[in-house]
Amino acid sequence: MSVGDRPRPYLDFRFVVEIDSLVAGGFTEVSGLEREIETEEYDEGGVNDHTHALRSGVTSPNLVLRRGLTDADTLWNWLRRVADGQIERKTVLLFLQDATGQATRGWAFRKAYPVRWAGPEFAAEGGDVAIETLELTHTGISTVDGL
Repeated sequence: MSVGDRPRPYLDFRFVVEIDSLVAGGFTEVSGLEREIETEEYDEGGVNDHTHALRSGVTSPNLVLRRGLTDADTLWNWLRRVADGQIERKTVLLFLQDATGQATRGWAFRKAYPVRWAGPEFAAEGGDVAIETLELTHTGISTVDGL
């Protein structure tokens, strides 16, 4: 592969979020796209030059979505229903897009539901967009194939 043929990395500001196949758009930031394999250390008797690391589990942090506050209250209503005891687990999809708007990579967060909402901070001297934050727990991340 010549130097000019190297794949270019994708830019981090082109993405779209879908919740149960509906575009939930307008998010300005998404964090929590992580997966960690936990290990447990095991010292084997008679082996003094190293410690074994045994796989003990896989964890992912909560998915955090931030966007400008609008009149749309779909996400707020979902949070309210969960707070009232009606746990509605949904599939949340995150798609990274190329310069033409085509999805190039995708991740699915299974059985997600909201566990935290934070409203905007207000300042009389400010002029920034009012941002709301929604935090979702989920059962795991997988990649979306076929893009």
